[in-house]
Amino acid sequence: MSWSVLICDDSNLARKQVLRSLPDALANNAQTATNGVEALKLLRSNSIDVLFLDLTMPEIDGIGVLQGIQKMGISPSVFVISADIQPEMQSKVLELGAKAFIRKPVKAEVLTKHLQENGLL
Repeated sequence: MSWSVLICDDSNLARKQVLRSLPDALANNAQTATNGVEALKLLRSNSIDVLFLDLTMPEIDGIGVLQGIQKMGISPSVFVISADIQPEMQSKVLELGAKAFIRKPVKAEVLTKHLQENGLL
């Protein structure tokens, strides 16, 4: 099955790292956004199945994106990828619907594990 993917991070290096860490089947269908505003626009106008989301970004952060997703009534599989590893933040993103909290820097085997656990591979 082919899934549409959105990678949202304000760091170009982080976006490229996530893209390189994805299996080819997902990487080939990936779009990118540099902040939450761009991500929400793409989520409104496209059917996105999988979202890899940073927390700390300008304009609208990852929490704002998760809240926006809830308001829109859509349900992409969201994987938060962040260096902010505070337990409170991890709990908050999971409460807001994220499937997993993944620590930066992302590793291909960790992404693959989470994707398999969620039936996306």
